[in-house]
Amino acid sequence: MSDAPHIPVLLRPLLQAVAPVSGVWLDGTFGAGGYSRGLLEAGAAKVIGVDRDPMVFDMAAAWRAPYGERLELVEGTFSDLDTLAGALLDGVVLDLGVSSMQLDQAERGFSFMKDGPLDMRMSQSGDSAADIVNTADEATIADILYHYGEERASRRIARAITEARKTAPFETTRQLVAAIERCLPRPKPGQSHPATRSFQALRIAVNDEFGQLIEGLEAAERALKPGGLLAVVTFHSLEDRVVKRFFLERSGRAAGGSRYAPAQAAQAPAFDLLTRKPVGPDDRELAENPRSRSALLRVARRTDTPAGHADRSALGLPTLPSTGRSR
Repeated sequence: MSDAPHIPVLLRPLLQAVAPVSGVWLDGTFGAGGYSRGLLEAGAAKVIGVDRDPMVFDMAAAWRAPYGERLELVEGTFSDLDTLAGALLDGVVLDLGVSSMQLDQAERGFSFMKDGPLDMRMSQSGDSAADIVNTADEATIADILYHYGEERASRRIARAITEARKTAPFETTRQLVAAIERCLPRPKPGQSHPATRSFQALRIAVNDEFGQLIEGLEAAERALKPGGLLAVVTFHSLEDRVVKRFFLERSGRAAGGSRYAPAQAAQAPAFDLLTRKPVGPDDRELAENPRSRSALLRVARRTDTPAGHADRSALGLPTLPSTGRSR
């Protein structure tokens, strides 16, 4: 795997947590193929690689041939993974958020460190980040930055954006970074770049990441065989909160509701937790791949309980007040 263009985050602890690897797995965020190759090398009979970014399959052409029919690539979103799989699975892995590969491609517009078109569309279709910042009203932009990026200066930044676009529309990442930097103080040593949270928030909004996440978790529950494994890697607290609460609820470990509420019959758990606490990178991984510093891994095993639905109101899904939706 030394020729992989990017290092898959938490691959070693993931493979340890799901060992022994066998059967058919689905990699719902194929990207550069690091997890898929890791699973195949560890013993998976077949891996179905799913991604909504069509560019990743062109890149995979350089290395996929030795795996033959053991690696099947499918363009689509992991929210539809049960349909895309076509049959029950032995395992599902999801690596959430933007990939290193996408961040490194300036023309995709994901990175505030590289100048390029203000795009951020993983599927390369639909509304872009430029569409949002150029057409949404100030309140909507502020809500996106606050609820999806936890940006405390969301109103100030939204006001700066709507004022700046009166002069010229936003077309590049550099334009947006400059507008944000003008209204925020210079970061102190060790602090993140002023545009970090805003870029995260816009990317989440453009790609409906929270809608995709909950639908993908429920799709995995439907797709997994009894004993099948679900491994999820998150990169920020908002994602991890949703995954944690989903696993707790679907494993029957969610905190009880109000004592004044009507009693409800306990549901049989759909998952057993294999990681009581999330697994983060060790010192070796941090040295090899500094981008792994915020990554967390959670793993659960499917029971034989029929698939159901999560109580979305209990999962902590960020909701925009202006729409009432988690997207």
